[in-house]
Amino acid sequence: MFSDGYANASIGPVNNILTMLYPDTMTKHNKSILSAIAFAGIIIGQLSFGYISDKVGRKIGMLICTSLIFVFQILAACSSGPTPQVLVNCLIAFRFFAGIGIGGEYPSGSVAAAEATENSDVKKQRQQRLFVWATNTMLDFAFAIAWFVALVLLWIFGMHHLRAVWRGILLIGAIPPLVLLIARLFMDEPEAYKKNSMRHTRIPYWLLIKRYWVRLLAVSITWFIYDWITYPFGIYAGTITDAVIPNPTLYQTLGWGCLINAFYIPGTVVGSFVADWIGPKYAMITGLLLQAIFGFALSGAYNTLTANGKIAGFAVMYGLFLSFGELGPGNNLGLLASKAIGPTAARGQLYGIAAAIGKVGAFIGTYTFPYIQADFDKRSKYLSNTGLFWVGSALAVFSAIITFVFIPNIKVDYMVEEDQLFREYLAANGYDVSQIGEPGYTEADIAAGAHPELGRK
Repeated sequence: MFSDGYANASIGPVNNILTMLYPDTMTKHNKSILSAIAFAGIIIGQLSFGYISDKVGRKIGMLICTSLIFVFQILAACSSGPTPQVLVNCLIAFRFFAGIGIGGEYPSGSVAAAEATENSDVKKQRQQRLFVWATNTMLDFAFAIAWFVALVLLWIFGMHHLRAVWRGILLIGAIPPLVLLIARLFMDEPEAYKKNSMRHTRIPYWLLIKRYWVRLLAVSITWFIYDWITYPFGIYAGTITDAVIPNPTLYQTLGWGCLINAFYIPGTVVGSFVADWIGPKYAMITGLLLQAIFGFALSGAYNTLTANGKIAGFAVMYGLFLSFGELGPGNNLGLLASKAIGPTAARGQLYGIAAAIGKVGAFIGTYTFPYIQADFDKRSKYLSNTGLFWVGSALAVFSAIITFVFIPNIKVDYMVEEDQLFREYLAANGYDVSQIGEPGYTEADIAAGAHPELGRK
């Protein structure tokens, strides 16, 4: 997930640099499209690779996604054209296709990581944190490192060679997927997938939806709200920067971008242990409620925290607000989506649906927040600066309620137990479960003595 996070985050500093190089071309429309086009690709990738992950295999899905990110990250770095607008159009197109690879990693890579945490050789007390480290923690580190790489390249090349800087940012983003692609060639499918996939038999979708629709809907709603809040809240990085330095240089803008993204890291690291201690459900509720408390505090004490241009108190509170978001939904939405909302046989598709609905929330939030803030602007300066925190905090409380009421907690070996319950549920409804699993792992093969780990009779 590090390669996905870097590819996704790198467009932020690139957008800033292109705006300095081509101010007439980088209009508000072009900047918005360049930032948001990846959402369209991500949603397509999440939905399409959910099916590929379940019916073709986790490994092949991961290999295709990594290849897409690698190829289109290089092509984006090499974008060119006779005019700046053509160059920007090339970047937009390549970002879209890279987005498909990024989106496909959710139902392929994340699901495979979740299933691998319940392999027989994994310590049961570490199952949840291992998943968090492999997914959200890597994403958060990647976001911070993408901005830091931009700053380092700016130090190296300077303001007179900004073309080398933005191309270098994108080109470096091709290294992690290349390394990952090589490593994944030697990976095997997770044990859970081998034993419980329906790759060679029909998935009974009606029975699946009847059993899991409430969990799927609950996780999807909370993911929608989380992304609707989280992605647009990046605008407050600019609030902090402008308060400290009214006219920041590019060095200062990139430095603050690195710092703001670093605020996520303590939350995801600490939260990974909390998920093992109290379970993902209650870790998520704890993070949401703490985020809401700090959000309401930021709103209520905003004038005090920012009086006389003093921004340190606001920056610390804002950092804690972001960290608690990672301790809660940032870490645990992926855990709940991969482990709680369905069986191994359809996990990729159900995860992809929930994640895609989340990205729709991000897309809508990115476009609606400016209008919401404009409405607050008309009312008062205070509401202009704090209104979004009131909205975000209220939605965090709403998400906590949905999680508490509708989503089960994840215990040790939860997926193993759920797969067995799903088999029993299918059998009780007249479905032939003997062909569930990969060749050698089906009940029929095991009964015939053809299990690969037990040998043939």
